Amino acid sequence: MTYRHSGLVFTEHTLAVPVDHHDPGGPQIEVFAREVSAADRADAADRATGRAGDAGDLPFLLYLEGGPGRRGPRHLPPWLWRAVQRYRVVLMDQRGTGRSTPATRQTLARHRDPAAYLLNFRADSIVRDAEMLREHLAGNRPWSVLGQSFGGFCAVTYLSYAPESLREVMIAGGLPPLNGSPEEVYRAAYPRVLAANERYFDRYPDDQKIADRIVEILDEEKVILPGGDRLSPRRFQMLGLGLGSRNGFDGLHHLLEEAFVDVGGDRRLSEVFLRRVDNTLTFAEHPLYALMHEPIYCQGAAPAWAAHRARAGFPQFDLSGGAPTRFTGEMIFPWLFDEDPALAPLVVCAEQIAARTGWPRLYDPDRLAANTVPVSAAIYYDDMYVDRETSLATAAAIRGLRPWITNEFGHDGLGQDAAVFDRLVTLVGE
Repeated sequence: MTYRHSGLVFTEHTLAVPVDHHDPGGPQIEVFAREVSAADRADAADRATGRAGDAGDLPFLLYLEGGPGRRGPRHLPPWLWRAVQRYRVVLMDQRGTGRSTPATRQTLARHRDPAAYLLNFRADSIVRDAEMLREHLAGNRPWSVLGQSFGGFCAVTYLSYAPESLREVMIAGGLPPLNGSPEEVYRAAYPRVLAANERYFDRYPDDQKIADRIVEILDEEKVILPGGDRLSPRRFQMLGLGLGSRNGFDGLHHLLEEAFVDVGGDRRLSEVFLRRVDNTLTFAEHPLYALMHEPIYCQGAAPAWAAHRARAGFPQFDLSGGAPTRFTGEMIFPWLFDEDPALAPLVVCAEQIAARTGWPRLYDPDRLAANTVPVSAAIYYDDMYVDRETSLATAAAIRGLRPWITNEFGHDGLGQDAAVFDRLVTLVGE
């Protein structure tokens, strides 16, 4: 289907791909992608070629969203308007997300062994899907890739697996550790989250008393969210997930400032607050984020609830003993599958994934060291989600990569300001 709005031409593509690319004759799923072109360029090409909706000889740019488990963008991010002047942009819903064959509590229940099925939902499979999509859209021509966060992880896997298919790669806040374990990732992440907490409470000092009081109430009584599940103190802590984004501080503050309402002289948690918390904390829309967050770092050993184990080394997050409340960040804990109704049917699957060993390697250090594809990468100096020092080490390990280290933007800088895209394009062309 092709349609137009806002000066853009959108063409939808659906492609059948194997669940397991090592078994091309086995079961298949669908991958969906939305191609976006500038209408004026497409119209000029129409007149020249007679092919409707074709942006001519502009190269393709594949955009890989962050996550894992998040679909391609449905809004029109600032960078897209710049990109369509240079490329035909392809917004892919990575397998299991959006309009690609979904992987949710509803669909996974149909699989006899959902954990085995989800072993095929990491960056290696996503890259192989992208290769089939490239051949479908561009034939033998290489294309460009833009990766945000986890999408950048996938881009580095792409450089390891099929560099001959890439004309250039741009990465925003997404240079992965090439070695190591998930536990090392989280041991490095917790101090960054604590630092973000300190900056948050420095900006909004009155929120400390509000957060502490909410924890007291949740500890003393059973508070039920509108969805019917309990809001526990430890689940409340997970509201810190967004503190690394541009608007994360303000979003949490505006949530907390309406936490209480006076009812006949009794100060209670407000219905507005509980509704917003319910919408914020549920993983109903992206269960793959919870299921696959630790496996994206695995190359061999089992994830084994790495974030939960690493947390023991940071007593600042302990809610007992009257210490000031500190919010957690991008961590998934085993108890979450008991407390979030959207994840509860997947608890056995989650445990099996956590115990799984023998995860294949995602990166080829030798091939990256010999890289000839132009690569640029934005490394956010104060990134709460992706470790700066690890990113710098990975940047140095990819031959020819041009890094841009900046403290002007949060982790979501690409989605907030087109200047990030402009800089990446400039660097990759030098």
